[in-house]
Amino acid sequence: MATRDVEVVIGGKTIVVRAASPEEIIDLRHAVLRQGLPRQEAIFDGDELPTTRHSGAFTGGNGTAVGCATMLLNAWEGEPAWQLRGMATAPVIRGKGLGRLMLQHLEFGILDALPPAAPRLLWCNARVPAVGFYESLGWRVVSERFEIPTAGPHVKMVRRLDL
Repeated sequence: MATRDVEVVIGGKTIVVRAASPEEIIDLRHAVLRQGLPRQEAIFDGDELPTTRHSGAFTGGNGTAVGCATMLLNAWEGEPAWQLRGMATAPVIRGKGLGRLMLQHLEFGILDALPPAAPRLLWCNARVPAVGFYESLGWRVVSERFEIPTAGPHVKMVRRLDL
């Protein structure tokens, strides 16, 4: 990913948003999104594909993961697209702008690294409490509310990246 690392100070701690490996973010993904389920449930099909992009937020750059997000190629209604999965922020740092930084890091990386004809459509299954966050970043709801048994109420959302 060509995108540079982003360093911020939140609550007196230096946090670095950078490209991450699945191994670096699985434990946070499990703790925040799949708590109470086997750790294996936090590992997604496609995590290891070379086209998949992972962004992580780490204390001190290589320390503890406090945020994560993944984009993987997955068509939306027959159109080539990127699916956002596994977006999570540690509760102690939630609401401080870290989610926005991780998404921007992923989006800029996609735009920088891929040819002009590459997919620019993003989509996700958003947890209902997070809808306002995504809407503030230009995403829009495109489905009725539905239930994911292990994760609660969701809606489908989409966004097109600007060229």
